[in-house]
Amino acid sequence: MKKFITFLVLLSSLFLNAQTADEPIKIETSVKKISETEYDIVFSATLFKGWYLYSQYNPDEASLPLEITLQNNETGYELVGKALEKDTFKKYSDIWEKEEIVFKEKALITQRIQLTNKEITQIKLNFFGQVCETACINIDEDFTISLSGKASKETIVIDEKSKNLTENLKLDLKNTNLLKNSADTNSESSNGLFSIFFLGFVGGLLALLTPCVFPMIPLTVSFFTKQSKNKKKGVFNAILYGVFIVIIYILLSLPFHFLDNLDPEILNTISTNIWLNMFFFVVLVFFAFSFFGFYEITLPSSWGNKMDSASSIGGIVGIFFMALTLAIVSFSCTGPILGSLLAGSLTSDGGATQLTAGMTGFGLALALPFALFALFPSWLNSLPKSGGWLNTTKVVLGFLELALAFKFLSNADLVAHWDLLKREVFIGIWVVIFIGLALYLFAKIKFPHDSPIKKLSFSRISFGVLIISFIIYISPGVLKNPTWNLSLLSGFPPPQFYSIYEQETDCPLGLNCYDDFEVGLAAAKETNKPILLDFTGWACVNCRKMEENVWSEPDIYQTLKDDYILISLYVDDNDKELPKEEQFDFLKPNGKVKKIETIGDKWSTFQVINFKNASQPFYVLLSPDLEILNNSQQYTDRDTYYTWLQEGLQAFHKKKLYLY
Repeated sequence: MKKFITFLVLLSSLFLNAQTADEPIKIETSVKKISETEYDIVFSATLFKGWYLYSQYNPDEASLPLEITLQNNETGYELVGKALEKDTFKKYSDIWEKEEIVFKEKALITQRIQLTNKEITQIKLNFFGQVCETACINIDEDFTISLSGKASKETIVIDEKSKNLTENLKLDLKNTNLLKNSADTNSESSNGLFSIFFLGFVGGLLALLTPCVFPMIPLTVSFFTKQSKNKKKGVFNAILYGVFIVIIYILLSLPFHFLDNLDPEILNTISTNIWLNMFFFVVLVFFAFSFFGFYEITLPSSWGNKMDSASSIGGIVGIFFMALTLAIVSFSCTGPILGSLLAGSLTSDGGATQLTAGMTGFGLALALPFALFALFPSWLNSLPKSGGWLNTTKVVLGFLELALAFKFLSNADLVAHWDLLKREVFIGIWVVIFIGLALYLFAKIKFPHDSPIKKLSFSRISFGVLIISFIIYISPGVLKNPTWNLSLLSGFPPPQFYSIYEQETDCPLGLNCYDDFEVGLAAAKETNKPILLDFTGWACVNCRKMEENVWSEPDIYQTLKDDYILISLYVDDNDKELPKEEQFDFLKPNGKVKKIETIGDKWSTFQVINFKNASQPFYVLLSPDLEILNNSQQYTDRDTYYTWLQEGLQAFHKKKLYLY
């Protein structure tokens, strides 16, 4: 018996080891009957060592999330919500600069089905996802599943047309060993969290300079130092007060962690959700006008009264409620800043974790003065007196809120293709907003709460000059050919190709490029130049960052223009159908069929077939005779990219010398 068991173990090990990186995932299905009309379809996946399958809730603008759908034109049953996932975990990706949600080694995914026709005996589901190691492969499999639990085998017939068109996609590549990207997708980084922490800290410092918070500093510190029996006790209470402020703002972020755990997609999809971006736009405009003094946003006064009463309890509990009272009564000033922090955190890609980092920074900035002035009470004498400058700070923040609001409107416009906020329109609106801010600083316009200004202060004039300088800097952005590249605004305005002006080409930065591989290859052969093959996407944020921040560098731009044939293939161009004669069925190595019907289908399949990768941006350098010149490249920095381009040129020229 023991020998038999040993034999089975060895046999199963052999079977498992037969799985390779060329087929990194194997999926099996089973069925569990729940009721007469409900069934659980269980997908059990085994992953090759080192490979990851990405969850349904993986963030946008990262590795593609898992998706289970009904096959086309299927009726008689429907999906019940999203599938249940077991044993996912989070890992940070340096390429995408965000935490991803993945399966490792094994994946168990359970999708519930509701029958609307009890006569149905089998169902057809599509399983779409992405598995990655150093390269990525798309999984797009159709499953026909018998409700009795037995898998139904379908005879797959691929016509000659499909076979021929599939062969046409395959390239006779040389030096394919160079394709493996050296990027480490598993290394950890805290840069994103630190950045949002810093932004939160700056927001807290700004909140300190508002009429709701600044006058409270000397009053509160004096209360603790004078009411305590000794100085040491007073200092301790003031520091504890500051600690409680930090804790309160951290606590405000906790509900978002609860939502994130229930459904990570809630937070991770905000950046591309049209209506949530519209909501943030409206909210920030509302906050901005409250800072202008047209109305005041306050929490119910009863909340403040209750907290104030509770603060008289004394001891640690009383100090906590004092801190909570400050948070409530100062909301009219801190609320808009917190709203911006909330929107900015959730529409970046770290969700609840980044929000907590931002809230921690905000609370720390608010708390520090109370602790520091308690330790060094003499510093209170150096504080400026409260006055009109506090209201000026609020109004300035109102203008900044208004400018930020249009970023969210722009996000919605780009995703929905409304063509309302083209790049020049967006920059023009910013010019108008900051002209308004400059006029305010120089006392040319006033708001309801402003006091009469007899003489402009040095700080007000200095800040006004700074704003005018900024206006001068961004103003060329409304022109067809800006005087300079607005690199400081990178990521805020729409991309450069999203323009009101007619563009000579659809290529980034006005470069000459080809959107068809065969046409681009012919141009490379004619000019005897190497090819930069650019796998990109219309909705690819990192692609735009590379184009605007890296490709725009003079030496890189000139290299791309003079030394390479640029072929840009958009893998998400799924609105453009291929001509009927070019549409075909692609038989994948696992025996499943993928219908190639759009331009995006064609180029995404082309990328996977030839380069075993499905991520964007993805760059490959080729000679006209399809020899790979060096390793592939993805999202990276300016110096690395320039060195990579030069290495490709050197390899190409060496090849030419060898030939001649």
